[in-house]
Amino acid sequence: MGFRFRRSIGLLPGIRINLGKRGASVSLGRRGAHVTFGATGTRTTVGLPGTGLSYTHLEPPPAAPSAEPLEPAPDGAPARRGGGLWRGLLLLGLCLLLYRLLG
Repeated sequence: MGFRFRRSIGLLPGIRINLGKRGASVSLGRRGAHVTFGATGTRTTVGLPGTGLSYTHLEPPPAAPSAEPLEPAPDGAPARRGGGLWRGLLLLGLCLLLYRLLG
């Protein structure tokens, strides 16, 4: 049987620091929708409280910059990297808005 350690500390309403055997992370949000930023990337979780139904998306952290420059997209648009943080925060905001409107 493996050894486990996990501790979650609430700083303010909606802000938590999570400590574990392999590192720390920060969670923003409340019951039903939150975003967690940690070493493994940005995890966005949205759920319907009390139902057991939820959806989780993990956006891995950006890779270390390579020596080769990014090539432009085939349609001539500039190449992009990342965007998971903003996507996660936007999804969190939309879910919190829906949660307030419906709950």
